[in-house]
Amino acid sequence: MALPPSLERIVKKFQRASSNKLRYEQLLWYAKKLPDFPEAEKIPENKVYGCQSQVYITANLNDGKVWYQGDSDAQLVKGLVALLIEGINGLTPEEIEQITPDFIQETGLAVSLTPSRANGFYNIFQMMKSQANVYSK
Repeated sequence: MALPPSLERIVKKFQRASSNKLRYEQLLWYAKKLPDFPEAEKIPENKVYGCQSQVYITANLNDGKVWYQGDSDAQLVKGLVALLIEGINGLTPEEIEQITPDFIQETGLAVSLTPSRANGFYNIFQMMKSQANVYSK
């Protein structure tokens, strides 16, 4: 399955980074770009469990497409949240269902993520897929 264009662009951007340090800097840049997350949405239903840091994700359906918001109290994890949101925002639930988390390997990030961050990434991704699945026809 080919990646959606938005996710493909992100993967290519990370592939162009010549070192793990540069990839981490890109993640931090994504974290800074993430819009503020409403405090009122930091509730148990929106919390991603299985992450060492606090992570919250919400999803809404608008014109048949899923739009996410998210936040984390850890900057690198916040960068992963932002990467995922930018990569899959505006896709249909069916398109999101087709994406597998393997693309993280292609970014070069997987090798430098600690096991707990890598696990957190998969938990965030799975929650986003579950939220999109609610809107599936």
